[in-house]
Amino acid sequence: MADILGAEVDEEGFLVNLSDWTKEIAESMAKDDDIELSEEHWDVINFLRNYFEEYQIAPAVRVLTKAIGKQFGKEKGNSKYLYSLFPYGPGKQGCRFAGLPKPTGCI
Repeated sequence: MADILGAEVDEEGFLVNLSDWTKEIAESMAKDDDIELSEEHWDVINFLRNYFEEYQIAPAVRVLTKAIGKQFGKEKGNSKYLYSLFPYGPGKQGCRFAGLPKPTGCI
């Protein structure tokens, strides 16, 4: 196991303890992936965290895409936009940055 800013992560970089998440950890994870988090990234990260808090599960990419479109508009509710923010997968990479477990649909 490795760690990011003192928080333990598994072999895929997901937090072992969800309560360890901080914005600084998210920024460090993004930096490791050569991404600088913008307001658009934070919109998705915060959406993911709120969704998880309500449903206790990370949304599948299809659900995420539809829900983002509903909340932020059609121009943001599509795979092309989400992959431009999270090139390694909006579900998997977005959830990792958000300090959430790996989505169940990700292998």
